[in-house]
Amino acid sequence: MELREGQVAVVTGAASGIGRAMARRFAAEGLAVVLGDVEPGPLAEAADELMADGARVLARTVDVSDPDAVRAFADAAFDTFGAVHVLCNNAGVGSGAEGRMWEHEPNDWKWAFSVNVWGVFHGVQAFVPRMLASGEPGHVVNTSSGDGGIAPLPTASVYAVTKAAVVTMTESLYAHLRAEHARVGASVLFPGPHMLRTGLWESHRNRPERYAKERPRRTPYRSLDQWEAAMKEAGHEIAFTPVEEVAEHVVEGIRADRFWMLPASEHSDRQIRARSRSMLDRANPSYLESFILD
Repeated sequence: MELREGQVAVVTGAASGIGRAMARRFAAEGLAVVLGDVEPGPLAEAADELMADGARVLARTVDVSDPDAVRAFADAAFDTFGAVHVLCNNAGVGSGAEGRMWEHEPNDWKWAFSVNVWGVFHGVQAFVPRMLASGEPGHVVNTSSGDGGIAPLPTASVYAVTKAAVVTMTESLYAHLRAEHARVGASVLFPGPHMLRTGLWESHRNRPERYAKERPRRTPYRSLDQWEAAMKEAGHEIAFTPVEEVAEHVVEGIRADRFWMLPASEHSDRQIRARSRSMLDRANPSYLESFILD
């Protein structure tokens, strides 16, 4: 798919981090951008920044876990610009779960699934039929993660399970689009290859009351800066990938019709090979051993 002036890109989770970087990158290509996010203040700031640079922008507060809200978001996009060519289902949260899996609260799972999995499906259901009906070229990008999308980090198992689901959902979407001989492609995005400075670490700031934790956390939430400081103190230097690099990877992937938007990384390749080998050999998942804690 060629990206060109006059097309329209929709991005959820667009007020910060990867989503905001993608919106900026699409605008730089001359696309109109439709921004969706649950935080009105940062969303307005992102929209103002883009409009100051001359972009055509529509910004709407939207909770992607609510199908009616996503349908209304899609209606606003099509009513304003007449078409959508790129859809980035990018909104995501961390669950805030603690301890072993059997100690997790059901609401930790419900909240993470409502955004990370249902949010992607709601986006597909609200936008893709109209993208197909237009007959124009298009592309859907669903954001996964190496945590779960490749192999789980057991200490963040709720998040990992949701991101594994996004990979399978996108594989299925790809197959369905091919079966329809559609001009709309699909990709799954693995941001990286290193850590990213995003608001995911502080997802709890947007946790809705209906998914509130039922008991206080045993330990306080840690910000990314606090985690990075702790890692440095333990002698581990953390590498970070700029979100702008992720956005560039997305644009290149759309142009190349690349399903696996997976940046080159020996670490990821080792995980993929180890997991695949374990399955082919019907062997226990030894690739998880470095994560198993006493």
